[in-house]
Amino acid sequence: MEQDRRYAIYYAPREGAFARAMAGWLGWDPRAGRAIAPPPDLPRLPAPLADLIRAPRRYGFHGTLKAPFRLAPGLTRADLDAALARLAAQLQPPVLPGLALRPIDGFLALCPAGDEAPLRAFAAEVVTRLDPLRAPLTEAEIARRNPATLSPRQRDLLAAWGYPHVMEEFRFHLTLTDRLSPNLAEGVAVALGPWLAPLLPRPFVIEDLCLFAEDTAQRFHLLSRHALTG
Repeated sequence: MEQDRRYAIYYAPREGAFARAMAGWLGWDPRAGRAIAPPPDLPRLPAPLADLIRAPRRYGFHGTLKAPFRLAPGLTRADLDAALARLAAQLQPPVLPGLALRPIDGFLALCPAGDEAPLRAFAAEVVTRLDPLRAPLTEAEIARRNPATLSPRQRDLLAAWGYPHVMEEFRFHLTLTDRLSPNLAEGVAVALGPWLAPLLPRPFVIEDLCLFAEDTAQRFHLLSRHALTG
């Protein structure tokens, strides 16, 4: 049913070498909605690639702007697309110097270089302006966020916006691996860094608001892309 489906607003790179390489790394192309073969030229990985990417593979390569949510009662995907189009026409593309491979909470991710304050403000606009379309969290959805592990401020943000890592708690990142041991993460970074270096965009620009949706197999698909033209 439409009201049970989860949608999300993500950054996803436009078609090109970067997008193709990252889809290959995760083995999932959200635009085509299909699994794809991994890159063949990473022989120095310290573990099989499939063992490193189980969680991020579900979502495809993306940066979260508004975390997965169900639509409010009475609303449809067409309503969400229309709201995204209106918002994208009012927002300017955030521009940062580039991306860097970094460990975050035990996993490896690409993170923006430079001052993130404008990007944080941009993401806050996306969260707040689209929140009227979001259904309230169920008890089960709240429990999945493990509120006992969150700070008091994060619990307040979860209650207000359906996700604890927003506003001043927001940290934009493009997840590349599962949580790994420190030694394994270091080995993956050593293998991945030289392969990534020529692919990373400079500058890094968020050009679109991308609408993703979860299928019955819990894989995320890119449904539509709305260029930022404000």
